[in-house]
Amino acid sequence: MSHSRSFKPRVHLLAGILATALLPACGGGGSSGSATGTLNLSVTDAPVDYAEHVWVEFSGVEIKAAGGSVVDIIYDTPRRIDLLALTGGIAEVIVDNQVLPAGQVQWLRLKVNASQGGDPADDSYIVIDGVSYELRIPSGDERGLQLNRPITIPEGGVATFTIDFDLRKSVHARSGGVYHLRPTLRLVDNSTVGALAGTVDAATLAAAGCESGDPAAVYVFEGTVIPDDVDGTDPDPVSTASVDWEAGDTTYTVAFLAAGDYTAAFTCDAGLDDPAASDASVSFTGAAPVTVVAGRTATQDF
Repeated sequence: MSHSRSFKPRVHLLAGILATALLPACGGGGSSGSATGTLNLSVTDAPVDYAEHVWVEFSGVEIKAAGGSVVDIIYDTPRRIDLLALTGGIAEVIVDNQVLPAGQVQWLRLKVNASQGGDPADDSYIVIDGVSYELRIPSGDERGLQLNRPITIPEGGVATFTIDFDLRKSVHARSGGVYHLRPTLRLVDNSTVGALAGTVDAATLAAAGCESGDPAAVYVFEGTVIPDDVDGTDPDPVSTASVDWEAGDTTYTVAFLAAGDYTAAFTCDAGLDDPAASDASVSFTGAAPVTVVAGRTATQDF
């Protein structure tokens, strides 16, 4: 069946997520006849350093209930979202209070309008140094962006999830001024996540050899590891956050982290990190173990 809905504007979700995470879970894992629950779905992003905007145009969302039909949510007007504006705990709602059969959802599919050539500012595109370039999403127009992680819609309750696009891993430069978005999508249950935040002091910037123009970032890895660059092999960071140290803002926030143990590290070499290659030139400073608890913000300064 098809649904066409209006949606809430972008909201800062971090505080609400941490509050929601403290509420008890409700509902069960199975569907009972005509029982229903509600789904809220948002998108967020871990940033990429060299772009000012990454616009992705969404036309709707498909939701496949296990053993049931596909719910096709079609936007009245395609929604172009700047993913680079969604960092540090900010997310944008793309499915708002959608009533669904209670039970398991087999997959979610984001329907996107990928660049097809012509005017780079049509459909999806990336802006670098003020210039717009095509942003192609391989097979995006045909198949959309599918997430196959099962989730559960609680009977009489609300399931709230966030999709992290992680542009640092997902944007790949191609020749001829064309960029490809091969999304690394991370789906998290907002009731089970926390955050990591802190500051980077001047001594750390000096020790890392930061120079004018160097993009700085904090990388967060699962478990106890030796930090490494983004290259598609373990240990790849779960998420990252930019540190705008040249503008005098040395704070960072990595949101939507599942509860657990992590290693956090700082680098001034984030701009050298090519997701398609192993970059020995990316070095890290001050690797530290951190523990994230659902509903709370852990602190780690560098």
